[in-house]
Amino acid sequence: MEQGYDMVRFTPEMLEHHLTKEHFSHRMGWLRAAVLGANDGIISVVSLLVGVIASGADKESILLVAVAALVAGALSMAAGEYVSVSSQADTEKADLEKERIMLEENWEVEHAELALIYRQRGVSDATAMQVAKELMEHDALGAHAKDELGLSEIHTARPMQAAFASAASFVSGAAIPVLLVVLLPMENLGLIIAACSLALLAVLGAIAAKTGGAPMLKGAMRMTTWGFLAMALTTYVGLMFDIH
Repeated sequence: MEQGYDMVRFTPEMLEHHLTKEHFSHRMGWLRAAVLGANDGIISVVSLLVGVIASGADKESILLVAVAALVAGALSMAAGEYVSVSSQADTEKADLEKERIMLEENWEVEHAELALIYRQRGVSDATAMQVAKELMEHDALGAHAKDELGLSEIHTARPMQAAFASAASFVSGAAIPVLLVVLLPMENLGLIIAACSLALLAVLGAIAAKTGGAPMLKGAMRMTTWGFLAMALTTYVGLMFDIH
């Protein structure tokens, strides 16, 4: 009786909202692209700038490099993410088409296969066969896509969404050092840009970790460590090619 009461009390809509609120997996698609884009925008553009500044270039040349790096980087991120996620989407579609054909030709085999998956998860033989039967009668391809292929709406590849998120986040990260070049004098420009960028990387890493449910300090340290290494190496390269 109590179990029936709970089923009435907690509707599917309420439970779905609760799962979305409590877990972080639904954020993985856009979070990965956004963090990757902003991180690359800051590290690549700032590393390039401190190297050019260390070489002794004038401010006009530094600004030209900054703007060119921002535009090229944003387009590169968008194109790369689109191609990558499109390839994933193509693979998913091919798997779904293959599964659809197998369902048409070998319904009984596919039913037994799905039931086996549930038995391996600890469900009894009779229950597994019944669950597989009911799910396949409702949506056979959807059931196999989720439980056999591991595909779901949360993790479905979305090329345009990923491309836009990567480009936009790259610009949001790269625009900050570009603005610093415009606004600040040449004196200690490289040090100021590097320091500000490392601070931004720490904040970005902490926010990304918080959004994904991970320790904030770990995320901040991970970002700043790689950013510092990139900037140090490109500064050394710039000093080697001293144009003065």
